[in-house]
Amino acid sequence: MQSLLATLAHMTLHMIDSTPITCDALAAWARSGDRFAYSLAALQRLQSDREVVQQHIDSGAPVYGLNTGLGGNLAYRIDASEVMTFQEQVIVGRMIGMGEHLPLDVVRAAQLARVIGFARGGTGVSPEAAQAVMELLDRGVTPVVPMLGSIGAGDLGLSAHLAAPVIGQGEAFFQDRRYQGADALAAAGLKPVRLQAKDGLGLINASPITTGYAALVASDLAQVLLVAAAVAAMADEGYAANLSVFDPRIAAARPAGAQVAAAALFRALLAGSSLYASPPRSIQDALSFRTMAQLFGSTHAALEMLSSAVESEINGNSDSPLVLAAEGEMLSSPNFHPPMIALAFDCMAIALTHLATASVQRVLKLQNPALSGLPKYLSPVGGASVGFNAMQKTAAALHAEIRLKATPASLDAVVVSETVEDHATHALLCVRKLDEQVRLLRHLVAVEALVAAQAVSLRGSVNLGTGTQAVFDAVRSVVKPLQADRPCGPDAMSVEGAIFADSVAQQLRNAVRIAMANHKLRGTE
Repeated sequence: MQSLLATLAHMTLHMIDSTPITCDALAAWARSGDRFAYSLAALQRLQSDREVVQQHIDSGAPVYGLNTGLGGNLAYRIDASEVMTFQEQVIVGRMIGMGEHLPLDVVRAAQLARVIGFARGGTGVSPEAAQAVMELLDRGVTPVVPMLGSIGAGDLGLSAHLAAPVIGQGEAFFQDRRYQGADALAAAGLKPVRLQAKDGLGLINASPITTGYAALVASDLAQVLLVAAAVAAMADEGYAANLSVFDPRIAAARPAGAQVAAAALFRALLAGSSLYASPPRSIQDALSFRTMAQLFGSTHAALEMLSSAVESEINGNSDSPLVLAAEGEMLSSPNFHPPMIALAFDCMAIALTHLATASVQRVLKLQNPALSGLPKYLSPVGGASVGFNAMQKTAAALHAEIRLKATPASLDAVVVSETVEDHATHALLCVRKLDEQVRLLRHLVAVEALVAAQAVSLRGSVNLGTGTQAVFDAVRSVVKPLQADRPCGPDAMSVEGAIFADSVAQQLRNAVRIAMANHKLRGTE
C-alpha cells in the first residue's frame, strides 16, 4: 500500500469540471497514468441533482428507471421496498457483452467520458456512486469490457460491464493483473459501493464506450492524415510531379471542403523543393497526383464533422431521465441515441477509401518507367529483378481491406425489446470499423513511403521540401535504398513504425506551423 501511495503522489492531478474537453485532451488523459478528481463545483452539481431525484422518490410519481421497469418492462411499477435492490439488478442483468475485451486505453477513455458526464450534472446519480467510478479511474482500476453487445442506442449492455466493478461484480485489470471485480477493488484499497435509487440506470444509461473510443480514433486519425499527406508529397517529388496544382488561386477558385487549407498544407510540406526551381516534367499529371488537395481537403472536412460530433457527446448530457436541477424536473430523454457519431464515422470510412485509392495509384505509377521516367519497378539493376513490383499486390490487398471497411454500419437495425427499441445507430461498430480501417491505411501509407523514398533516391540530386525531408529521413533511418531484391514486406513494417513515430509528426507540425498560420486543419497545429 505504501508503494501505491508513493506512486499516486507523483502523478499529475486533473480536476474534472464543466470545462469543455477536446478529443485530443481525452485521448491524452486516457493514455496517461495521471490522477483524476471532481472539482468542488462538480460535486455540488451532483448533490443538487440528487436532491431533485429524492423529491421525485418522495412524490411517488412514475419516473422512468427510478420507480419503473426498463425498456419492454416500462409498465411495471417498482415498489418502494424494491428500489434499492433493483439498482444492482439493473447492472448485473445487463452485462450482455461477448467476445474479446476492448483495449484498456479505450476503457479508460470510456471511464473518463462517464465521469465527465457526471461532472456536467443531469445524471442524478448519488455522489457516492459517482465518486466510486472516479476512484476506479483515479486508482488505475480498468474494467474488463467485452467488444460486442452495443447496438448504438446507448451503450447500456457494455456500460454495465464498465460499472460492474463499482459493486464488486464483473472483472477489472489492476497493475497489469486481471481480477474479479471485488478482488480488483481490494487490491486497489477500495470497497464496493451500496447503490441508491436511480444509481443503477445512471451508471449505465449513456454512450461512454462509443464516446471514449471515438475520441481516441479521432485524435489518432488527425496524426495519420498529417503523415499520409507528407508521404503523398514525397511521392510528388519522387515522380517529379507538377506542383502548380497547389497554387492558392486554384484552391480558392472552388473552395470546397477544406481544400484551401489542404493546398496550403502541401505547399508547406514541399517548401524548398527543387521541383519549384525548374519547369515541370509534365503539364498535367494523373489524378492521383493532381487532386491531392481536393482529396485531403474533403477528408479533413469529414474529420472536422467527426470531431465535432464526438466532442458534442463528450461535453453534452446523454442520460435519461435527465435531471434539470434548476427546474426540479426529471425528463425522459432520447439523447443517449448518437446518430451523428454513426453517420460521421461511416462518412469518414468512405473518405479514407478515396485516399487509399489514390495512394495505390501513386505506388503503381511510380514503378512505371513510361510514366515516371525512372527504372522499371524502381529496380536499379533491372533485368529479372522484381524490385517493388511484388509490393503492388500488397498495396492492392490493403486497398481491398480498406474498401471493405467503408461499408456503412449504420444502415439497418433489428427491432428488439418488445418493439420499443425499433431503431439503432450501431455507432460503436462504426467507430471500431474505422479504427480497424485506419490501421490498414497506416500499412498502405508505409508502402507508399517505401516506394516514394526509392523513387526520390533514384531521381538523383534533389532538394526535398521541409516536410518531405522529415519523412524521407525517417524511411532511410530504418531502410536503405533497394539494390538487389530483398524482402520488402518487413521493410514496409519497419517504415510504418518510423514514419508514424510521434517525433516525425512533431517535425511535420513544426515544418507547417508558420505556413498554416492562416488556415486550420486538425492535427497540424
